Amino acid sequence: MTAGVLIAEMASAGLDVHGDRPLAPLTTYGVGGNGACVVKVSSSEQVIAVSEVLRRHPEVETLVMGRGSNLLIADHGFDGVVVVMAPSSTENAVVVDGDIVEAGGAMLMPVLARRSVGAGRGGLEWCVGIPGTVGGAVRMNAGGHGADMATSVVDATVLSLRSGQIVRVSAEQLGFYFRGSALSNNHVVLSVRMRTSAQETATGTAEINAVVSWRREHQPGGRNAGSVFVNPGAGDESAGALIDSAGLRGFTIGSVSVSEKHANFIQAADGSTAADIAAVMAHVQSTVEEVHGIRIYSEVCLVGFSPDLMTRFTHPSHSSALHVAAKEQLQTLLGEHV
Repeated sequence: MTAGVLIAEMASAGLDVHGDRPLAPLTTYGVGGNGACVVKVSSSEQVIAVSEVLRRHPEVETLVMGRGSNLLIADHGFDGVVVVMAPSSTENAVVVDGDIVEAGGAMLMPVLARRSVGAGRGGLEWCVGIPGTVGGAVRMNAGGHGADMATSVVDATVLSLRSGQIVRVSAEQLGFYFRGSALSNNHVVLSVRMRTSAQETATGTAEINAVVSWRREHQPGGRNAGSVFVNPGAGDESAGALIDSAGLRGFTIGSVSVSEKHANFIQAADGSTAADIAAVMAHVQSTVEEVHGIRIYSEVCLVGFSPDLMTRFTHPSHSSALHVAAKEQLQTLLGEHV
């Protein structure tokens, strides 16, 4: 199947689609090659239209992107269909129903934090420190400051690009685990419902300001994907501490370096490549294992790299029987096994 056929079919459906479109500007690292077929969607109807095209071409790979804050795309790009989620004007508002706050999947997490606080709801202030979208945060079970999506989500409305079915999926069915879930690149999170509690707006605003201040003081800005490596098990030092004590702070390949401010951040700059970022990640992982005898794994999603490299950075628990079963159950729920 050529990209031209997919582009023509999506254009005929009235979709905003382009071929051979650069993906680097769509990620916080700002590196990576082009997408063979890139379609921008800002409504459920448009996502359904994309699904109708893809269901005629089941062999085509898909990549769902929000803000690209946790993605490292290979320099040669992605040969399949990239579905870019963009919030519409109506999706930038949260809906409050008692203790439940509902937000669109394309909403940015900092916007969710501020909108929910503005509505007098508490419990989602930590979201202000997550640079991605709500849908991406659900898929990756994003977290910080002692909370994560698994502790907040009631359910999510998910569309399968493979079956076209839309199902409200409970938190349990989403199969959350540390920095992951049963969701895949065939799934689009249309909306999410989260539990909150009544709270004075001033209290929530103060908490948001505290989170923002802490992150500015302790974490670098610029071109990065946040923390790269997952902290090891209980009783071990944090990944950042292990990297730092292995003497890797400031380690550089090309224009890619381990941050001087926080050793678990890898910084890109002008002239950086995805290959150099992956090389820095590999060196950090190998050195930490040599020095400390502990293997650390990445929470950054690699796209378009060799299976060996992606396996190297993926925690073995992701392919455990429990997680595999959760993924299969979700696929069945969404009609992908019919």
